[in-house]
Amino acid sequence: MLPIVVILTSFVTVSFGLLLFFPFSCSLHEQGKLLQPPLLPNSCNETCGKLHVPFPFYVNTSCVSISSAFHLSCSNSSALLLKIGSESYPVLEFFPDGLLVDFPDTSSCRQYNDLNSFGESFEGNDYFGVSFDNVIGLYDCEDSSLCKADCETIDLPGCDGSGDGSLGCCYPLSDHSIWHIGEGFSKFSQFGCRGFSSWAVLRGSNSGKRGVKLEWAIPRNSSKEVCARSADMANATSIEGGVRCVCQDGYVGDGFANGTGCLQSCIKNGQEAYGSDCYIKRYDQRKMVIIAGILGPVLIVASLVALFYLLRKSEKPEMFDTEQVYYHNISFRKGCRTRLFSHHELEEATNGFGEGQKLMHGSNGTMFAGVLGDGSHIAVHKLKCENEKDIVQVLSQIEVLSTIVHRNMACLIGCCIDSSYTPLVVYEYPANGTLEEHLHQSKGQKLSLEWYKRLTIAAETASIVALLHYENSPPIFHHNLKSSCIFLDDDFSVKIAGFGLFSSDFNYDSHLHKNRECLPFCRNDVYDMGVVLLEIISGSNHLDSPTLALKKIQAGKLEEIVDPLLYYHEQPHYRHEQIQIIADLATRCMLFGADGKLGMIDVARELVHMTKESPDGGNMRGPALEETFSNSSLLQMISMSPDSMNVP
Repeated sequence: MLPIVVILTSFVTVSFGLLLFFPFSCSLHEQGKLLQPPLLPNSCNETCGKLHVPFPFYVNTSCVSISSAFHLSCSNSSALLLKIGSESYPVLEFFPDGLLVDFPDTSSCRQYNDLNSFGESFEGNDYFGVSFDNVIGLYDCEDSSLCKADCETIDLPGCDGSGDGSLGCCYPLSDHSIWHIGEGFSKFSQFGCRGFSSWAVLRGSNSGKRGVKLEWAIPRNSSKEVCARSADMANATSIEGGVRCVCQDGYVGDGFANGTGCLQSCIKNGQEAYGSDCYIKRYDQRKMVIIAGILGPVLIVASLVALFYLLRKSEKPEMFDTEQVYYHNISFRKGCRTRLFSHHELEEATNGFGEGQKLMHGSNGTMFAGVLGDGSHIAVHKLKCENEKDIVQVLSQIEVLSTIVHRNMACLIGCCIDSSYTPLVVYEYPANGTLEEHLHQSKGQKLSLEWYKRLTIAAETASIVALLHYENSPPIFHHNLKSSCIFLDDDFSVKIAGFGLFSSDFNYDSHLHKNRECLPFCRNDVYDMGVVLLEIISGSNHLDSPTLALKKIQAGKLEEIVDPLLYYHEQPHYRHEQIQIIADLATRCMLFGADGKLGMIDVARELVHMTKESPDGGNMRGPALEETFSNSSLLQMISMSPDSMNVP
C-alpha cells in the first residue's frame, strides 16, 4: 500500500509542478535540432572592424576581464592584434574555446611559412596553446612518413579561397604521434620539411579555415569563484592545468561571473530568445495560479479515487521494470548480461576521460581505458550521437551485441545511457591490451609480436568478423575495425571491441547472402581489415599512409615497409612468402572490398588456410574453428583451401 501512496503523491506533486512551471520552461530543440550557443560580446560591447570582442578578451583597459593576457590592440580601427611574448598575431575569428589567428607580421597571403615563424612562444604558456583542431600542410618534406591519409579529404582552401592543389602532405595535430602540446612547428624540420601552412578544422566539419586556432584558458589555481551560476568548469585540451567556464545545458553565454554569465535560452514565437525574454509575464503568472487552484482539488479527488480502486483490486500490482530505462523518451531494455553504469562512475574509472587513458579515436567516438572501484579493468567507448536517430540505433545495437557470447568477442559488460550525456559502452579490457599497443611498442612494451603470432591474430580477427557478417540475421558490421579495437587476452587470443554502433549508410533491411557475395555496405570492414594487415606487416611505427604502403608493395619494395622488429632479411624463405601473400591480400582488401569482389569470408579463408599450413606448427584445427562457427556449411567454406575455390 505504501508504494502506491508514494506514487500517487508524486503524481499530484508533479502535476502541480507541470502546471506552474510549464509556461516558464523553454526548449533548446526546434524540430529535433539543437541550437548552437551564440558567441555573445563582452560587457563593454567592444568591436574592432567587423569583429565583436567576446569576454574575457578586451581592448579598452577600463573593461573588466580576468587577466591582462587577454588584452588586445585594435590597429587603425580594423585590425585586431593579440600579443604573446614578443610577437603580435592578427586575430581573424573568435570561437567559444579559442580564436583563429594569422601568422605574425603577415602583410600578404603566402603559400607557406617558415617552420620557425610560429609556435615557439607557447611552451609553458598558462593562457594560450596551439589547438589540436589544426591541420598542418607540410611542403618539400624529405621524409613522407609523417603524412596522414585521413586528412587528405578535408577541404583546405588556399589564399584565394579555393583549394590550390599544391599541398605536399597533411598532418592533423590531433594525431599526437609526432607533434605534442607545447612544441613548436620546427619539430617538423627533422623530417626535412621546409615550410608549412595551417588550417583550423572544427569538430564535425570537413572544411578548414586558413590560420592557426589557439585555445585559451585560465590557470586552475586562479579560477576560484570565476564561474557564474549555472556554469561548470571544463578542462582545456592543449593547455596544461588550464580550465574554462562552460554554461550548463539550456543556458548560453561565456560562463564567467564577470562576463555575460549564463543566460537561459529558449525558443519563443519561433525565434531564439535569452534571459528574461524566456519568462512569462506577471499577469500570465496570476492566470496560471488561478487555473492551478481550480485543477488542484480535481487532481486530488481523482488521486484518492484511484488509490481506493487500487487497494480494492485482488490481483497483485505490477512491479516496476527495473531492467528498462528511458533516454529522451526512447525505451531501452538492457540485455540480461549487461550492467547499467552511472556517468560519474565511468568518469572516475577513466580519470575524467583523460588524454592518457585514450585507446582509440574514430569518426564515431573515442575509447578510453579505465579501472572500476572493484579493480576490474574496462574499456569505455564514448560514442558521438548527433541526433535521436543515432541514439535509437546505438541502443538497438547494444541490445544485439549484449546477446552475443564468443571467445573472440570482447565481453560487453554494460553501458551508460544517462540522458545528460552521450551514450557510453563498457567492455572488459584484457590483460595484454590492444594490438595497436604491441605494434606501436607503446606504454612501455619491450617485446614485439613474432610473425606467427601476428598471423594468428589476423586469422582470428577475420574469422570473427566473417561470423558476424554471415551467421547473424540481420548481419552485424563493425564499421570501425582497426588495431586499437583488437584486444588481446592472456594467451594473445583476439577480443574484438569498439563497434561503430551507428552509420549514416547503414541499412539493416539489406540482406547479406552466404554465397561469398559481399554487398557494398560491408566495404568498410573489408577495407579496414586490409589496413590492419598492413599494420601487422609494418608495425605501424613505420606506416602512416596506407596509400604510400600500397605504392611500395606495387613497386616491389615490400621490404622497405616491413617492421624492423621482424628481422625480415633473417627470416626463412617460407616466411618471406607468407609476408608477401599477406601484403597481396591487404592490397586486394583495399582495392576490391568496396565493389563486393572480395568478402570477409574470402579473407578469413585465406588467412585460416595459411595459419593451418604454416611450418611454425600452430594449427587452427577443428575445435577452434568449431567454437568460432556453428554453421557447418560456413565452416566448410572457411576450411577449404583457396586453391580449390575460384577466388577473385
